[in-house]
Amino acid sequence: MTRTDAAPSLERATLDKATSENFPVAPFFLPRAWRDDLMAVYGFARLVDDIGDGDLAPGGADARALGVSATDAADRLVLLDAFETDLRRVFDGTPRHPLLRRLQPTVRRRALTPEPFLGLIAANRQDQLVTRYETYDDLLAYCELSANPVGRLVLGVTGTSTPERIRLSDAICTALQIVEHLQDVAEDLGRDRIYLPAADMKRFHVQETDLSAKTAGASVRALVAYEAQRARDLLNEGAPLVGSVHGRLKLLLAGFVAGGRAAIRSIAAAEYDVLPGPPRPGKVQLLREAGVILRGEG
Repeated sequence: MTRTDAAPSLERATLDKATSENFPVAPFFLPRAWRDDLMAVYGFARLVDDIGDGDLAPGGADARALGVSATDAADRLVLLDAFETDLRRVFDGTPRHPLLRRLQPTVRRRALTPEPFLGLIAANRQDQLVTRYETYDDLLAYCELSANPVGRLVLGVTGTSTPERIRLSDAICTALQIVEHLQDVAEDLGRDRIYLPAADMKRFHVQETDLSAKTAGASVRALVAYEAQRARDLLNEGAPLVGSVHGRLKLLLAGFVAGGRAAIRSIAAAEYDVLPGPPRPGKVQLLREAGVILRGEG
């Protein structure tokens, strides 16, 4: 199969994952140009996470597209380095990977800068080297790389970026990342990663072995409830972002905040026992939360 022949299937394999995300990526009610550009940004973000998590489609097509040899195709750091090199071609050349070729017109049309994209790559590189976080501040610094760039890119694509909106967006994105960590405690442990701060685990008398149980004991539940409240506070801090914009963008941002709040409610409904599997909200709960936010009641 030639690189040209492989390009559509490579794109589909990554972009099709948008339907399973916790948040709306490019919902139908947005203008077509925004949807196209948001999907291009999503393709980048999803692929870099798949590289970092070792979740690339089997067969090595992504590695070949990046010019990585079969010998190095399983080395995530090598792949991330190659991906960064190809990202830089988005800004000053012709990228190799089809998802980055798809991204290039968006970058030019919206005058996006390299920094948010580089942040996401740096976060995944950090995941290969750092598997535990000592303090909550350490975790926040990680979220600055792994989550906040996504919100900044949404503001960039929609032409609504201001310093205050960036601040509010960062709070929302960090909250959503913490919520995802809480949902995925068991999955992350399977990857030998723990995103619950060690200082908090010590405070609540939680050992790493407690996280490998089939169900959570009282100490783990108390720890998860504590971190969920932190995420809830951050969502509340960032929620005024929704009221600072208008029209269809307001609906999109309300969806982000609603997704976070609904996920926290699902975690609470599970009595903070996240170990059997990620508690996830249903569509009715999401719509209810979005309605509350759009009415300005929360």
